[in-house]
Amino acid sequence: MSSLPPLSPEQLVKPRHFELRMGLIFFTLFVPLGIHLPYFPLWLQAEGFDAEQIAVILAAPMFLRVVTTPLLTALADRASDRAHVYVALMAASVALSAGYFLTPSYAMVLAVSLALAVVWTPHSPIADSLALSGVRRFGSNYAGMRKWGSISYLCANLAGGFILSATGAQAVPMIIFVAFGAALVVGLIAPRLGRPRRASLLSAADIQQSAPKLLNAYFLYFSIGVGVITASHAFLYGFVSIYWKSIGIGDQVVGLLWGWGVVAEIGMFMVFTRVFGSFSVVSIMAMAGIGAIVRWIAFPMIWPLGLGVAGFFAVQTLHAVSVALVLIGLQKMIGETIAEERTGAAQGIAYFSNGFFTAVVTLLSGRLYDRFGVDGFFAMIPIALIGLALIGLAARSAPQRRIGR
Repeated sequence: MSSLPPLSPEQLVKPRHFELRMGLIFFTLFVPLGIHLPYFPLWLQAEGFDAEQIAVILAAPMFLRVVTTPLLTALADRASDRAHVYVALMAASVALSAGYFLTPSYAMVLAVSLALAVVWTPHSPIADSLALSGVRRFGSNYAGMRKWGSISYLCANLAGGFILSATGAQAVPMIIFVAFGAALVVGLIAPRLGRPRRASLLSAADIQQSAPKLLNAYFLYFSIGVGVITASHAFLYGFVSIYWKSIGIGDQVVGLLWGWGVVAEIGMFMVFTRVFGSFSVVSIMAMAGIGAIVRWIAFPMIWPLGLGVAGFFAVQTLHAVSVALVLIGLQKMIGETIAEERTGAAQGIAYFSNGFFTAVVTLLSGRLYDRFGVDGFFAMIPIALIGLALIGLAARSAPQRRIGR
């Protein structure tokens, strides 16, 4: 491992109100996502796009961003300060999101979505890197700063539902535009920490340097298995809001259902160490995969069985298992088996796996929803099973020492 460059005298000085400023950064950067994920498909449907067109508009940016995000985070590493790159990307996001105000033809919306994905996706890893620099230099509490992102995402889910119930789905582009604008204003006060000493999370330079030492059976099986289990959620993310609306569930309740999944996820984060801390990462990921399968079996049956909205809330509680356990299990695996100097590259490879497989399944989901409606959830079951099988293969290849030394 190469030694890190020394800190300059300026870099040793903690910016005023560092934690508060980073908390505001996280709070504002997650609002656009909290609107886009549940409600953007509703806007696309309201503008007359069919299920396959919606799937392409959602999936194509996913393919693009798994390539461009590591390149842009590497650019941020070479800048005089990552905060400058963050502000520039946020300003570009504001400008490009205004493209949704143009006449929403299929080609136009797809082009805007592709361009926006390039400048939007690096926001979170760059903010994470700023926060982690504060953790390393000043002993700041990462969780205390990052929690505001989860809170704002939940608030955006809930508030978006109430706004759309009054305005209709046509308000979605304006809400996203205003949210980016607010994030840009807050980004201007991002702490300036100087040139970074470590590569950003997801940085192309770090991945290129470290990937050869990570390409072993255990890590590959595990990270691909995680990516496939995560990808089984693509049908949910792309079309569940459209499905809920089609059976007469209002925007407010749609927002509450999305928000409840986030609440369940946060709840798992709070109890994980006490309840699941002694389990192996393979056991944790097996529980996550099984939780996903139960979720995809249950979803199409809720309404026909007359379980109503309460049934959907019950199934959304499984978000704590099928999503939160995946997130925690992946980080636990990296922490236990990957040498510290390789963790950034490990994160980047896992990000690529999640993004690529989710994009593929999202692309397929449009045709599934068009032909089968809510029964398309059943097609997610074999996908989750494949992910479970890969985790099983990983278990058989588990290393006896840390990887990447």
